[in-house]
Amino acid sequence: MRGRALKLSAPRRLVNDLMRFSIAVPRVTVQRQMNLGPLLRARMSQSVKPSWTVLFLKGYALLSQETPDLRRAYVKLPWPQLYEYPVSVASIAHERDYNGEQAVLLSRIKDPEHRSIPELDASIRDVRSRPVLEVKEFRRALKIARLPGLIRWPMMWLGLNIGRQRPNYFGTFQLSVYSGLGAESLNPLTPLTTIFNYGLIGEDGSVTVRIHYDHRVMDGANVARALERFEAILNGAVADEVKQLAQGGVVKVLREDRSQ
Repeated sequence: MRGRALKLSAPRRLVNDLMRFSIAVPRVTVQRQMNLGPLLRARMSQSVKPSWTVLFLKGYALLSQETPDLRRAYVKLPWPQLYEYPVSVASIAHERDYNGEQAVLLSRIKDPEHRSIPELDASIRDVRSRPVLEVKEFRRALKIARLPGLIRWPMMWLGLNIGRQRPNYFGTFQLSVYSGLGAESLNPLTPLTTIFNYGLIGEDGSVTVRIHYDHRVMDGANVARALERFEAILNGAVADEVKQLAQGGVVKVLREDRSQ
């Protein structure tokens, strides 16, 4: 059957290049069925509810802060070794319309563990609402994607294997979620040490959470323990911060009333 040839767009080249380096990573998945009832109730008590993406991002950043394995990467320069970072850099996948195509583009947030939930939410909303070419990471990635492969691939290889530069271009962990579309990914790929995602959240707060990890960096038992701790952080520190959002709003209103 005769069809038609379609030239690879810059966004499709980006995805192809990421897969080129992702397939070489010996990736394993560990999942845990969580009960996030306390976090769900804290979120439902807010008049303006923070997104689940932001809540999971903050929780994973706090988990990475106390779990050094999650801040490590396998790099090959100057020789094969593990490189540990002092803070995390989150890489977040966004679907944006670019020249009539639904493009997957990545933004980064440095040190998310020390950013508030409203600050993280504002950062994500910003890159999702601004024109694509006004976002620095998007513009740079699309510019690189237009270069010939013989130039792009060595650049990406160096970016992934020079330890101190890796988070500046790729981050230390990735978040990619489809639960808002009623679906979930079982085997996402990334060149980073970990990528995590979660499924549909039940009315009682039940949800399946997965960490897909580079086996060269860490082992399954460590990831299983990290998932258990992740659940505790979401229902503890993150839920507490969500509750404080409402209290902060009440304090702000009282201050405004007194000033009038």
